[in-house]
Parts: sequence; C-alpha cells; structure tokens
Amino acid sequence: MLLFPTIRRILARLASPLEGPTEEPAQKPIEPTLTRDTYISAPSPIELELRDVFGDSGCRVVFDIGACEGEDSIKYALLYPGATVYAFEPMPGNIARIRDLVARYGVEQRVKYFQMALSDSQGSSVFYASSGAPDHLENSIDWDYGNKSGSLLQPDAVKDLYPWLEFDDHSTVRTETLQAFCTEAGVSHIDLVHIDVQGAELMVLRGAGDMLKNIRMIWMEVEEAPLYLDQPLAQDVENFMLSNGFKKVKDTVGEVSGDQLYLREK
Repeated sequence: MLLFPTIRRILARLASPLEGPTEEPAQKPIEPTLTRDTYISAPSPIELELRDVFGDSGCRVVFDIGACEGEDSIKYALLYPGATVYAFEPMPGNIARIRDLVARYGVEQRVKYFQMALSDSQGSSVFYASSGAPDHLENSIDWDYGNKSGSLLQPDAVKDLYPWLEFDDHSTVRTETLQAFCTEAGVSHIDLVHIDVQGAELMVLRGAGDMLKNIRMIWMEVEEAPLYLDQPLAQDVENFMLSNGFKKVKDTVGEVSGDQLYLREK
C-alpha cells in the first residue's frame, strides 16, 4: 500500500468542510489524521464492481496477499459476512496485530491469517521492511504510515520519491506459492484476490500456476514507474493478465502507481 491514492482520498474527504452556511468565521483547517476505523469503514474502491459480479452474498473466498495489519481483510469480511478471508503477511509483528484486530472487529472466525509471503517459489527469501512517517503526520497505535511499503524486492527509487520511508530492517521470511497453498488447504476456487506486494505482483501471479484459472477477480496495486529493483511495471502485469484469460475492468494507475482490477472472462 504505497499510500497514496486511497489514503489521500480518505484524508481529503475528512478535510472537506461541511456544506451549508455558517455564522462563524472560517478557521484554518486542521490536518486530519487517518485512523484504522476510518479506513475500514470507508467504501471499498471496487465495491460497485464486487456487487455487480457477486451480488450481496456471492463472494465466498477472498485472498488478501500482502495483508500488512489486516485492514483490508477486515473490510472484506465485514462487506461479505459469509466469506472466508485468507490473509498472507510475512512480518511477525503485523501478524500479531492482525490477530488482535480481527478479534476487535469480531471477524476472528472468518479471517484466517498466515505468516508467509506468497511468491513464485517455496522456501525463503529476504524481505525488506519499511518504516517512517511523512513530516506532517505521525504514526500511532491506530495507523502506521510507514510499514506498508515492505517488499521481497530491494527498494530503489521509492526512497527518492518518498524520502521519509526507511528500509533499515530486512529479514528472511517463508515463501510459498499460491498453488501449493491452495492444494494443501483444500481451496478449489477464489472469488477475489487482493494483491498489495510492492512490485512482486508477477511473482505472486506466476506462483498461482493452474489455480489462476479458478480465480474470478483480481485487484492489485501496480507501478507505472519503477520503485523497487527489477520490478515489473503496470504494462508487464497487464500483458500477463490478458494472456491468462482476464480482462481489465478498472484502472486507477497514475504517473507513479495505482490499482488495476481484472475479471476472468467466461
């Protein structure tokens, strides 16, 4: 979650003045602080597309890959109370936070979390963890701006574009392929895959193998500009998806990054 389109939209909405006349003189707006409740309660940017494809109850299996602290896993679990959400996150501190948060939001029976990074091979890999906060914002127990840009790929231009981001910590994490996980877990189909892995999108997708044919919808962050070493860009990801039977139905990619939504063609 490279911040920034979704978070900026939410912050902008929080900062918007209330409509209607007022007798009080205008005051200098206060910089809003994003909270977890605000993020989770905000509508999903693909909620209309989800409703169009799955209706109110047809989304039953969700994979949240690169789940961080689990905010999107919780959002999907609340949006579809009949769904089982599989959350994948390699960092142990984030896994502990997911465990606490799914209980806090009452979805602990339906969000299953796994300490691993989905990739194109089984084994282990170096993970570059991120930290920090923008100069005008602060991290809190309710929202961490800096821990959402970690990657299996070595940071490159991302450090120039967002100089407040720090990558001082790296560790070896378990890697698994989506196909092998599904075989072991007995998952035969996936309705929605949410991928937020900072440049490692094709690693996840290639690791899906034949299971890719049993995925209905994929929503993922991609980059137009290279931010991590040797990462694929948006067009590379699109070429892969189109060659594997998906059509692109939504694209918010700007000069640097954004999200793309793909739907499997019947």
